[in-house]
Amino acid sequence: MTRKQREVYEWIRGFVRREGVAPSYEEIKAGLGLRSLNTVHYHLQRLAREGYIRSPWGNRKRAIELLEKAISLPMLGEVQAGKPVESYEVPEEVDLPAGFFGAGEHFALRVRGDSMADDGILDGDVVVVRKSDTGEVSQVVVALVDGAATVKRYRRRGSWIDLIPANPAYKPITVKEDRVRILGMVVALYRKY
Repeated sequence: MTRKQREVYEWIRGFVRREGVAPSYEEIKAGLGLRSLNTVHYHLQRLAREGYIRSPWGNRKRAIELLEKAISLPMLGEVQAGKPVESYEVPEEVDLPAGFFGAGEHFALRVRGDSMADDGILDGDVVVVRKSDTGEVSQVVVALVDGAATVKRYRRRGSWIDLIPANPAYKPITVKEDRVRILGMVVALYRKY
């Protein structure tokens, strides 16, 4: 799925969740800022051809049906749930259901360690991360601290950043903001039994 196709798909998905019905071509055109109905038709046909939506086309309005299909995310390596360690990129992809996470650009990381166990993030889990260079208070983020990757809850205090574990056996990491780079927010978790 191209970036534009994903944008169209996710917009339609969000509309269906909010409104309870599929959007019309006009609503898609306006909502995505597209120039013409032909452009809407083009994107919908491509999504249908690739198995992401189904529609009887013709002149039936609001007949778009979203199909849950796996989306491949790049697996960028491992992230430590414990003391930050240098992360190595692993050229791999993981297929997850399209409805597993929201809009935006995402990547996946395999978790190593147990510092986030009380939040349900366990050793071996795969976290889906929405790319973002900022964190939100209490959000679980993936951060680089002096170049070493970790997954923790985020808190800012002035020019200080606290990266807080969810396991009492670990202490928070508190550093000046210039030593931390946020890679993104954890938006989903995938675990195989």
